Amino acid sequence: MPSQHVFCGGCATTVETCGATSTHAGGAAIATDDEVEPIDVAFGYYGGALATAIRRLKYEDRPHLARPLGELLRRACRAAETRAEAVFPVPLHPRRLAERGYNQSALLATHVAIELGAPLVTSVLRRAIDTVPQVELTSEGRRDNVRDAFVTSSRVSLQGRTVLLVDDVATTGATLRACRLALLARSARRVISVVLARTPSSGLRIPLGLDAGTVPGVGFKRPGASSGCAHVPMRANLRN
Repeated sequence: MPSQHVFCGGCATTVETCGATSTHAGGAAIATDDEVEPIDVAFGYYGGALATAIRRLKYEDRPHLARPLGELLRRACRAAETRAEAVFPVPLHPRRLAERGYNQSALLATHVAIELGAPLVTSVLRRAIDTVPQVELTSEGRRDNVRDAFVTSSRVSLQGRTVLLVDDVATTGATLRACRLALLARSARRVISVVLARTPSSGLRIPLGLDAGTVPGVGFKRPGASSGCAHVPMRANLRN
């Protein structure tokens, strides 16, 4: 497989991508009572080879996968003409960080920060409550589970700044919402939510149009036959 590609031809056919116009327009992100938190930028839908790669990154001790997956996230931000003055990863609780050994969202956010030429900030937003896994809860339960779970340093002001928040996967967006509210409480002007993958149920502010089979560095044009790689069903079940 050419080194500039992330997925081989067969696996690329299982990746359903999103695309973007521009995230320049729009004012501050305002909290709403809607069931689903809108996502500003997402590379693709959670399924196929993309879901397999994310699960391996998160659960199978493969932090090196953040490099090719981070490249996909960089391209999504580039297509959306995303701009921000600082990049924040969704933090893990210290206990879970110790168990996993790394924060996959922080690894992905590193590549986004490079793309935007903005600082990566990991010491301001933190997870103060070790919540139960979101996958075990209903949509309403997810919102309650992470409410007040995230706090920011009282010594930091984000007055008037546009900041970018990075996570690996969004379902209802409850975690992103909780983080966004914590950042807005520090006077951030706007919080842009960026994820590598979203589920079909998660809201997306911007219609997408990237193609994993044709975008250089993502995969080959869709072949007529399988490459023999192991596939998983499109939009596979999400694990958190």
